[in-house]
Amino acid sequence: MILSTTNRVPEREIAENLGLVKGNTIRARHVGSDIVAGLKNLVGGEISEYTKLMAESREQSLDRMVESAEVLGADAIIGIRMSTSMIMNHAAEIVVYGTAVRLK
Repeated sequence: MILSTTNRVPEREIAENLGLVKGNTIRARHVGSDIVAGLKNLVGGEISEYTKLMAESREQSLDRMVESAEVLGADAIIGIRMSTSMIMNHAAEIVVYGTAVRLK
């Protein structure tokens, strides 16, 4: 599966637009991570627990979007965008979306 943030695939022609595909996940923070984050906030530096949580969430959302495109028989997803929003205190949603296409 070809993934692109642009609206085309270089050196390839789009044969068919299959429509919007998306993937999302909602993750909550763990109390233990919050304690570690609070301590790191005092001394500064990267909060690796949250970095890992967000990276895993992005990958899961991407995987779900790709699965949706494969069901449609897509060769590529173009115009990919990611969005993050706070759902409630201590929980965030990551949404990944794009246009599934079949290439010539």
